[in-house]
Amino acid sequence: MGKRSKKLSREEQQEVEAWIYQNNTEESRVTDTMTVSVKCKTENQKALVNSIKENEVTICSGPAGTGKTYLACAEALKLIKRYAKYRKIIIVKSVTTLKNEEIGFLKGGLREKMEPFMFSFVHNFEKLVGQAITARLRELKTIEEMPIAYMRGINLDRSIIIIDEAQNISRENIRTIMTRLGRNSKMVFLGDERQKDSKGGNGLTFLMDHFADIEEIGCVHFNKSDVVRNPLIAKIERVFDSLQN
Repeated sequence: MGKRSKKLSREEQQEVEAWIYQNNTEESRVTDTMTVSVKCKTENQKALVNSIKENEVTICSGPAGTGKTYLACAEALKLIKRYAKYRKIIIVKSVTTLKNEEIGFLKGGLREKMEPFMFSFVHNFEKLVGQAITARLRELKTIEEMPIAYMRGINLDRSIIIIDEAQNISRENIRTIMTRLGRNSKMVFLGDERQKDSKGGNGLTFLMDHFADIEEIGCVHFNKSDVVRNPLIAKIERVFDSLQN
């Protein structure tokens, strides 16, 4: 009689699955070609990157031009390239338009309808790894858009979930999103508490106020000194802040 094969432990099974994934999927071959090189320019940018690495959930609030979305996209790409346990980047954004800037009925399927709202995400991915790789990752659904309305009843396993414009998301929908977090996943909430375009409570302020003390959740606050897009933005923000006070 031959020897009975040893049953693999769960950890060993995951290692085998990871090896198979890394060596036999087009997604892994595409991510292997990526080079993601980003240098943090401020201490708060470093804090955001470290929080994404170390925590299951990261919450970040700060002014426009501080690189929040860019850094989150960069870190997500690095994670799916380096670790086989992460299979997908899921991008989520409130489908809220700017005040008094409605765009009307949008034709097409889900992706076509979501495209205008996801442009900022796609733009950042293209800046990081180029149009061709970004397009291929989207075709393979390694990068995938997900409306909040479609999130109930699912588990988001092995994913990096990035939620932008969190200030426009209601408390109820914040709860729906947070409770989708599955195994081997990370979730990143981004936004500017002052740039609110929807009625009702501010989802980002709610997150900052109620989840900062949980061990597995990291909170990062950016300020005007973190603006890297254009130094003039910090001065513009100060003018608008003075008008609101």
